[in-house]
Amino acid sequence: MASFNKVMLIGNLTKDPDLRTIPSGINVADLRLAINESYTDKSGQKVEKACFVDVVVWDKQADLCKTYLSKGSPVLVEGKLQMEEWTTKEGEKRSKLRVRAERCQFLGSKRPGAEGAQGTTGQTRRPQASSAVPPSREDTGTAEDSNEQAPPDGDTPF
Repeated sequence: MASFNKVMLIGNLTKDPDLRTIPSGINVADLRLAINESYTDKSGQKVEKACFVDVVVWDKQADLCKTYLSKGSPVLVEGKLQMEEWTTKEGEKRSKLRVRAERCQFLGSKRPGAEGAQGTTGQTRRPQASSAVPPSREDTGTAEDSNEQAPPDGDTPF
């Protein structure tokens, strides 16, 4: 039977990224996202809910998250679901479903005190936390500016 495991989320961090280094020397960052939803129920009342999701980010992406993100930062996370299982000191089995990030896109402006080039609008163009994805049109100019042909509809990366 075929399977597919892909998650895309946009939310805000509920706390600063927690960066740690595992014994093999690789950095790992834990993020906690709040994904907000608002709707009007049958009685006409506006309802606001938040879904909280744990995200794990590895290696260079983890470093970038620690550098550029802080509590409240908006971020797009693309990844897959991963089940964590462990046994407590008391012998109880525990499990937790979380997202293993394959790509993080920082959506807000630069946090105070972080290094980086700042534009005239006060916002920073941040690096994408994945080297596998090409830079956005904002970073490379538009197709009209550089006389490039736009990709066919099936090749648009968004």
